Amino acid sequence: MAYICIYNHKNMKKLIILCAVVLGFALNASAQNNTKPEFKFNEEKHDFGKIPQGKPVTTLFTYTNVGQEPLIVTQVQPTCGCTIADFTKTPVKKGETGTIKITYNAAVIAPCNKSITVISNAATPTKIISIVGEVVAAPAATGTK
Repeated sequence: MAYICIYNHKNMKKLIILCAVVLGFALNASAQNNTKPEFKFNEEKHDFGKIPQGKPVTTLFTYTNVGQEPLIVTQVQPTCGCTIADFTKTPVKKGETGTIKITYNAAVIAPCNKSITVISNAATPTKIISIVGEVVAAPAATGTK
């Protein structure tokens, strides 16, 4: 009976050591991810409110790199041709800010809800920001004589 207990004790010791090694590798891998760059936006959704038809509107999404490594935005993809994006193309160092400028062409009277996909080297490589609003008929021009 004593032999069985010693045998189980040795196996248990091996199992504990194996678990400790695996846990060590897992913690080391997650600690390395903490150095990756990461976004912190001032806002991720901008509401234009009522937009007069035919008058393009623009907003600026500002972000800070809260990671350790430089943040590089490689692509900003609006969901349709009515939205144009421009963005900071140089690497954004730790603690510094970058911008994504979004211009919406308010051509059609309708609610507006557009998503913009931001692709980068961040720990979360794909980020979605959005714009909303409602395009309304532009006020009629009043003529004076």
